[in-house]
Amino acid sequence: MTKTDSPAMPTGRSAAPAGTRIVLFALAMGGFTIGTTEFAAMALVPYFSEGLGITEASAAYVIAAYALGVVIGAPLIAVLAARLPRRRLLAALMLLYGAANLASGLAPNFASLVALRFLGGLPHGAYFGIATLLAAGMMAPGQRGRAISKIMMGLTVATIIGVPGANILGQTIGWRWCFAIAGALALATAAMIYAFAPRGTGTASDPLKELDALKNRQVILTLLFGAIGFGGMFAVYTYLASTLEQVTGVAPGIVPLYFSLFGVGMTLGTFVAGWATDLSLNGSTWGVLGGMTLLLAIYPAVTGSPLGMAVMALLIGGAGCLTIMLQTRLMMVAREAQTLAAALNHAALNVGNALGPWLTSLFLAAGYGLPVAGPVGAVLGVAGLALFALTLWDERRAG
Repeated sequence: MTKTDSPAMPTGRSAAPAGTRIVLFALAMGGFTIGTTEFAAMALVPYFSEGLGITEASAAYVIAAYALGVVIGAPLIAVLAARLPRRRLLAALMLLYGAANLASGLAPNFASLVALRFLGGLPHGAYFGIATLLAAGMMAPGQRGRAISKIMMGLTVATIIGVPGANILGQTIGWRWCFAIAGALALATAAMIYAFAPRGTGTASDPLKELDALKNRQVILTLLFGAIGFGGMFAVYTYLASTLEQVTGVAPGIVPLYFSLFGVGMTLGTFVAGWATDLSLNGSTWGVLGGMTLLLAIYPAVTGSPLGMAVMALLIGGAGCLTIMLQTRLMMVAREAQTLAAALNHAALNVGNALGPWLTSLFLAAGYGLPVAGPVGAVLGVAGLALFALTLWDERRAG
């Protein structure tokens, strides 16, 4: 193998005494906690916008603030904390995440919620980046995609259980409890990681070497096509609850079932993606990104059908597995800058998290209906495909 194909990672020989499976479960628990909060915030838009007396278009700033926190926090923490032991760093990140979410549940107004969601986003990217590197180092060679999928499975399970549960809580006892429960889960996760994560994997990396990722053209191009391509999925997901209630005519009590279907699709996609990525990284990336773009293009045609929206939620959810391909590709091309590149993947995804809803909000403010989220997302998908083609061309040209 070339140096690009075999980045330096821990061997995992010093896994926690309780075993590799317990370590992976603890790391996945963090993914579950983050996934519940990140996606639940989008599912709760109708409720906290009403509770705080703001429009749903303005509520997009709460989502964007979290995404901005991820974008800023991922590279900053990955570089400044590069020499810290992974176990302690991961536990500290979850402690910060828990505190920010508990405070979000107490936010007295719109401005404070925006500020607290930004704070909550800071540890997101660094956590996933370091956790996936740790997991990949504990698996046999050639199983990197499957290792990443095990960590990301926690996030996808959150979309089946956590997000619909948060939606139900938002309808019944209030949206603030969703953030409070997520905060408690984060604190429990910090304790699990500190207890079970490997103690002998050393420090993350050299800060100066990590900064080399910012000079790597392949890293930058991968981040770009990931951010723009994923923006399409988030354009639809953020306004899914509002579309179901106001356009499809679904009763509010049924809406959580649609989020569960989205989560089932994401979980199934993640399960398959681990195998598909190890088999053909480029082929699986083309298939997932292209399929998602097609689904987004036909989205407006099915918004009036409850059955059509159920199928759409399942299939678009499946496209969420694109993150596995992106993470794997970054680990291949980052060379000695593993931690920063892995963390930047989630920063890039949250650029998409902010970009898709923001662009859609512009059209909503201009008077377009909620189904416009589909065409906005499809345009972002096409742009992502074009950038992926450019990425592969640049890779071949560089030899």
